[in-house]
Amino acid sequence: MQRFDIAFVGHMCFDETVPYAGASSPPPEPHIAPGSAVLCGSMAAAHVGKNVAVVTKMAKADDHILRPMRDAGITVFHIPAEHTSYMRVVHPSEDADDRRMFLKHNAGFITIDEMPDVPCARMHLAGISDREFTLGLIRTLAGRGHNLSCDMQSFVRRVDDATQAVHFKRVQNAREIASLMRRVKLDVVEAKLTTGHADLELAARMYEGWGCSEVVITDSRGILVRGHGKTLFEPFSNASSIGRTGRGDTAFAAYLSWRIDHTVAESLRFAASLVSIKMESHGPFHATLSDVLARMALYHAHRGPQRSKG
Repeated sequence: MQRFDIAFVGHMCFDETVPYAGASSPPPEPHIAPGSAVLCGSMAAAHVGKNVAVVTKMAKADDHILRPMRDAGITVFHIPAEHTSYMRVVHPSEDADDRRMFLKHNAGFITIDEMPDVPCARMHLAGISDREFTLGLIRTLAGRGHNLSCDMQSFVRRVDDATQAVHFKRVQNAREIASLMRRVKLDVVEAKLTTGHADLELAARMYEGWGCSEVVITDSRGILVRGHGKTLFEPFSNASSIGRTGRGDTAFAAYLSWRIDHTVAESLRFAASLVSIKMESHGPFHATLSDVLARMALYHAHRGPQRSKG
């Protein structure tokens, strides 16, 4: 079997996005489309030339939503499940980061017995809730020598069985999870919940102290990276935020892809450029590497990324 640059592991899902209505009459229609961290991440990596695999768990009846990934050259390993995960995201205000989420259907935990043997340089655990990865699975994958990264939303997003509402809660095993990772991705909410620090640099330093060498944190302004003793920040350059869903997933995938052959600082600028383009339209990133490089030259020239001020 070929060796992949990156394998993304996690649920595919349907994302139902309910925009803020405000005074609109009639109110805007909900937007339903295939989504997930796996979709957003893998498509970004594939569109910038990486050899990508996806391991996902979902219903066989929904196999057709995997076609865009296959058309992009991504090798998909499909673990069958009774349901495909379905996430409803409600925006109650004009703030794009103000969201209420409900996991209406869930494909279930991915077990080590279900995991295919995927030879890859890097494996990213890209979950959308706490119903995908167990600590036992992570320990086993790390023990097999995988170069692991994870999205901390996979653990912070806790699903209430009664209401299906997704609540953001503290993760008891955050320290051990971080110690098993080469890189982690968080947003500002996840950073505060897992470390107790609202200051992004302090949160990143804590993860570094737990044994994770590179920490990527996104917020509404841009991306912070703590890597090998240095903290860097790069602002976004998007003209709109209609494609806000998948921002962090896409940002980290772009960073991870470019980091294979580039420095931390270069990978940060690349990620900010790519995800800025992605946020200007619905769905996964579908532009080209040339588009990203042009955005870098125009808005993210090498002036030295700004040092974070928290």
